[in-house]
Amino acid sequence: MGTIASYWTEVPLPATGTWNAPGKGGAQADLVLTAPQDRMPLLFIEVDNCHETAEELALKLEKYGRFFRRKTKDTDGKERPMWRTRWTAPATWSGDAVHPPVLLVFNREGQRNPNRTIPRLIELTRHLWEGERQRGGFHDYDGLIPIIATGLTKLREHGPHGPVFLRFGRDHMEPLWAAVGNPRREAAEARARDETRRAQEECQAKLRRVATAQATKKAAEREARRPVGPSARLRRLRGEVHR
Repeated sequence: MGTIASYWTEVPLPATGTWNAPGKGGAQADLVLTAPQDRMPLLFIEVDNCHETAEELALKLEKYGRFFRRKTKDTDGKERPMWRTRWTAPATWSGDAVHPPVLLVFNREGQRNPNRTIPRLIELTRHLWEGERQRGGFHDYDGLIPIIATGLTKLREHGPHGPVFLRFGRDHMEPLWAAVGNPRREAAEARARDETRRAQEECQAKLRRVATAQATKKAAEREARRPVGPSARLRRLRGEVHR
């Protein structure tokens, strides 16, 4: 995805201090990717060589949350999330006002099995990623972090297009774009727009039928009120005799 220029490595994410002089409590991203040309405006990437525990990884993600929530004044004097003063990203991702996504890439070098680390990590970080179910059958992730996990071997084999990404809170593997986004919300909102359009079209058709009926009724009333001449009166009398 992107080009070499799309990637930054070892990027400080200060929860305190400044960009140039980060204070305590912040994280440091292994990689930051900006590839809007590939529909990925901003992605933070952590590579784990399977040496760290779930608790250690959870602490790192907690620092991400602290950084994403931090606000500061931008060059125009307006207060914004600090990360937005450095990177550009849409106001919403698939309709959700979420924090930028974080991708965890597990590389099986160490002794820890990611198949056991990930379930524990999901539970430890639930407050960071868990959305609220809505009536449309989708989840609202406003103010939360999309956290996605994959393995380096699968990533090499399938790339971002393959269904090898697990978003925390979901029970199936997806391509990266679907894992980062909220396809169920997009589908629900598309259905709602279609239903609204159909209702508007039906309402307009009903109004047209009513207007046509009223126009026909008024025309008949006008015709009935017209003065009747001898020939018309004779035709009317003949019609009554015929009936």
